Amino acid sequence: MIDCGIEKTIKIIGKKWTFLILRDLFEGKKRFGELLDSLSGVSPKTLSIRLKELEKNKIIKKKIYKEIPLHVEYSLTEKGLSLKDILNDIRCWGENLDK
Repeated sequence: MIDCGIEKTIKIIGKKWTFLILRDLFEGKKRFGELLDSLSGVSPKTLSIRLKELEKNKIIKKKIYKEIPLHVEYSLTEKGLSLKDILNDIRCWGENLDK
């Protein structure tokens, strides 16, 4: 069992592409294709895996609309929304590296 809060956090959101998926979902609900288009270089398989991991950890939720073609939207849960300030601080830190 992991006791360190940083270690727990990294285990959930520290994998490649996860921060960028969250960044996009902070703008609002997104479909799989929208996320795929905005994340230049991510493969559909990797995106699918990351979305499943985030859903399993209750960071995002997936809503399936029963229509043809199938329509699926991803959005942040309350737990996911609680990451907004943290990710904003990381963004600001990165923007200030060259100053």
